[in-house]
Amino acid sequence: MLISKKTNLLLAMAGAAVLMAGSPVLAQDAAPVPAAAEATQAAPAEAAPAPAAGEDPTSLNEAVSGGHGGQSLTPITMFLIAHPVVKVVMIGLVLASVFSWTLLLIKILELGALNRKTDRFLEAFRGTRTIADMRRVATSEEFDGNPLADMAAAATEEIELSRQAGLSVTGEHRDASIGRAQTAVSAVQSSVALRLSGGQQFLASVGSGGPFIGLFGTVYGIMNSFIGIAESNTTNLAVVAPGIAEALLATGIGLFAAIPAVIFYNYFNTRIAAYGVRADGFIAELLNGISRQLDKGA
Repeated sequence: MLISKKTNLLLAMAGAAVLMAGSPVLAQDAAPVPAAAEATQAAPAEAAPAPAAGEDPTSLNEAVSGGHGGQSLTPITMFLIAHPVVKVVMIGLVLASVFSWTLLLIKILELGALNRKTDRFLEAFRGTRTIADMRRVATSEEFDGNPLADMAAAATEEIELSRQAGLSVTGEHRDASIGRAQTAVSAVQSSVALRLSGGQQFLASVGSGGPFIGLFGTVYGIMNSFIGIAESNTTNLAVVAPGIAEALLATGIGLFAAIPAVIFYNYFNTRIAAYGVRADGFIAELLNGISRQLDKGA
């Protein structure tokens, strides 16, 4: 019995020794398993780059997708996503441009028709022989509203009114009669200058103020873009470029409105000045004709 107990004790001690000796082998065999798992988990993590420190992940994703939902930047798109103040500036400049082009077409047609009508009037006027003939041609419906016809009508009307008042218009009173006729012509001439220059002030205002109004919209838009940069904590060009492009569009519209206004303002000034020279020449011709007829006692 004693030998059996000793044998069992020795077997138990031998089994314990075998288990203790085999545990490091098992530990060494199991060690590579977590390492492989870690490598497997690290692989997809390296595929997605982490955002830089201090950069907004939302802004970065927006930049990668092209900014503003991936929309392409066209003038209409830039207008739609612009700040309300910049939109008001753009709308005002577009309306000014539309009014400018409408005024340009009206004045081109008006000046063209004016010169053609004046040519016909001068041809008819130079065929007259008496003051009564001058008055008849000047007051005809064919030349109604023509500035030169209005001047001739005013001068001959003054001579006729002097005669109806019992005043002598010939002889020693000839100079006084011509002076009154010249005064009547000057009154018509001043109203003609005001009529021909109509719309010029608007063109001058658009030409001089359009670029500055557009620049105001640009400055305001760029200011908002920089505020957005500060709030998003990113300087990515794809994020800030749309806002700057919207702002610059305001300056582009301002130039689009101003350039034609300046060009046609100078063009119309030249044509109005040329017509003024033509009117001055006609006034001299008119007064000479009246003076000649008064010397003849007509």
